[in-house]
Amino acid sequence: MSTVTLEVGGLFEELDHLGVEKQLRQEPGVRRAVANPASGSVTVDFDPGATSVERLQWIIGSCGFRCRGEVTPRHICAPDAASARAAHEGHGAAPARDQMAHEMGHGAGMDMAAMVRDMRNRFWIALAFTVPLFIYSPMGGMFTPPAPPFGFDLDLWLFFLGTAAIIYPSWPFFTAAGRALSNGVLNMAVLVVLSVGTGYLFSVGATFFFYGVQFYEAVAVLLVFILLGHWLEMRARAGASAAIRALLDLAPPMATVLRGGHEVEVPTAEVRAGDTVVIRPGNKIPVDGEVLEGESLVDESMLTGESMPVQKTPGDLVIGATINKSGSFRYRATKVGADTALAQIVKLVQEAQNSKAPAQLLADRASQWLVLIAIVIGLATFAVWFWWIGESLLFALTLTITVFVIACPDALGLATPMAVMVGTGLGATHGILFKNAGALENATKLDVIVFDKTGTLTMGAPRVVGIVAAEGHPEEDALRAAAAVDRGSDHPLALAIVERAKGLDVPQTGSFLNREGMGAQAEIDGETVFVGNRRLMDAEGIGLGALAAEAERLKGEGRTVVHVARGGRLLGLIAIADAPRPSAKATVARLRERSVEVAMLTGDNEGTARRIAGELGITMVLADVLPGQKADKIKELQAQGKRVGMVGDGVNDAPALTQADVGFAIGAGTDVAMESADVVLMKSDPYDVVAAIELSRATLRKMHQNLFWAVAYNVVAFPMAAGVFYPLVISPEVAALAMSGSSALVAVNALLLKRTRLDGIGNGRIPAAETGQPLAVG
Repeated sequence: MSTVTLEVGGLFEELDHLGVEKQLRQEPGVRRAVANPASGSVTVDFDPGATSVERLQWIIGSCGFRCRGEVTPRHICAPDAASARAAHEGHGAAPARDQMAHEMGHGAGMDMAAMVRDMRNRFWIALAFTVPLFIYSPMGGMFTPPAPPFGFDLDLWLFFLGTAAIIYPSWPFFTAAGRALSNGVLNMAVLVVLSVGTGYLFSVGATFFFYGVQFYEAVAVLLVFILLGHWLEMRARAGASAAIRALLDLAPPMATVLRGGHEVEVPTAEVRAGDTVVIRPGNKIPVDGEVLEGESLVDESMLTGESMPVQKTPGDLVIGATINKSGSFRYRATKVGADTALAQIVKLVQEAQNSKAPAQLLADRASQWLVLIAIVIGLATFAVWFWWIGESLLFALTLTITVFVIACPDALGLATPMAVMVGTGLGATHGILFKNAGALENATKLDVIVFDKTGTLTMGAPRVVGIVAAEGHPEEDALRAAAAVDRGSDHPLALAIVERAKGLDVPQTGSFLNREGMGAQAEIDGETVFVGNRRLMDAEGIGLGALAAEAERLKGEGRTVVHVARGGRLLGLIAIADAPRPSAKATVARLRERSVEVAMLTGDNEGTARRIAGELGITMVLADVLPGQKADKIKELQAQGKRVGMVGDGVNDAPALTQADVGFAIGAGTDVAMESADVVLMKSDPYDVVAAIELSRATLRKMHQNLFWAVAYNVVAFPMAAGVFYPLVISPEVAALAMSGSSALVAVNALLLKRTRLDGIGNGRIPAAETGQPLAVG
């Protein structure tokens, strides 16, 4: 089974996407198709043996929409070299900029921008003809209109102005309604056509046939309000896709590679796996690869969130779209096209934005029924007022049009996808990738979050966490001596000691000898220095004296104890452990403040696990757990009626991540763990779990607010429009304003999520003072 995200250009109405989904799902081999009207794209799960991407594109086209292909950073993935080169060379002209935006995967974004401009233009045209139409209309006897110019008959002059104000500006609604009906769906465009079309045709009939009362001006004002609301709503929808466009913007258009021994500038899309890529200061790295020669500092903040540049030397990996800050180097391209980290991130975000929360599935069905209900209520309103009560044709028709106009399925259809799109986009810009809307919603319901200890709550690498010096010796003596012996070793414990000794004056050594299974020794100024475990000390007859009890205490706390002796005398003990991450303690505290219980899962013995858990403020400890038992522990918690989240980074965490209600993968972890998780934390910071939950709760609040408004609005609007509260009635123009305002309000409310202060997001980031330092011994 394959998954592809395709652009869908021309989604004029919010419910247009339902027709695309319906037609795609009827194709043999398509298992799932979910579209998002805000992003202008559809994600399809399909069997490549039964259908193809080209066939799916054809189906989208047959629905009446444009499909340019996959939504990807096309500087990386597109084969159109000429277009990419033109975009790179012609950045001074507006057409070139548009071309470049398109080649970077902005097809849907540019399509939405064009639709916004078109709607704006239609609004101004409708308004320009509505103003004189309003002036020349009789206005119910309020004043006598001026004489039409050029000797026109007043009725014909009104017909001319009304036609100009209505036909061209409203035409997209007529085409959208026809497209929707052909695709087997009902949308707001159908109601607009019924209301505007009925009013216009009635006025035309009154002009040329039965010479009754016209209301061109009412229909024109109605359309002006509809167009204004649709314009503002489209602008909001375009703003919701800013996050994905920012990701697409990260890919550089061109790359310098070695071809035939010469440096050649080619479009990034033409870089092949195995190519040698040349990078100079200030260049963006085009694709993923491995450094061959040279050194430099690379800004990887776009991926990891780490503000400090990372040193790159031969053998290190570099990531596409990161920025080279200082030196020059060459690297071998290892991942190109859709395999790059950036392309995978874009794919994750697109699939998340196109996925549907459980509430949205209900809202989609309700939107369809709402259109049908509006039509039924509108026709019933006409029948009751005209035939039963005996009101005039004009009065009954006006109320019918009001009912058609005031119904707002768009607000119901937009309520959830707008919130999901903004929420997932906001998360992506801060390194939190939700894979689907279900995870976004389920993260708000978690009772317990289980953290794997190693690499998640802890750094996953040994660090010196304490030094205990022998009497009469400062701590630095033991550290200098140990670092001098261990310098040049690649043993993890040795690397930890050398790292801690940075900045100290470490002496030179000679006669180095590795003591297998015990440690090492070397000569410093004629004296032999021993660095190793207790067995090495015993073998050399070096007594521990008063430090023997301290060594046992440290071992009991799960520390690895390195003994340092010089000239036959013990200098001190160096305690090494897997240190907690700086933000781990604050993460636990914040989650508990939010009534989320925290558990630690580890293979360590109970004593060691309890010590680490105590330092971090964790009371629920799952110790002595074998890798194959992690998923079972999650099941046990779920059997108690708890909704469980799991945070891990290793291969052996994958079953537990899958079993959990929501799985969080630390970004620096394995591909298997990230594939199994529902949420990927790109910055490898456990505090991002807090941010993810805060974001999911804020997004869910926006969903509920929007759904409540959409439902409440329609419940109140229908009886008011149908004249239930007569003589208090509302005009079609006011109904249009209310309908347009309802859709715009839902869209703007979702966009306000960007300005919400969230713990762990943007300015709501954990204060540095609360992160603390790696916990020390004793």
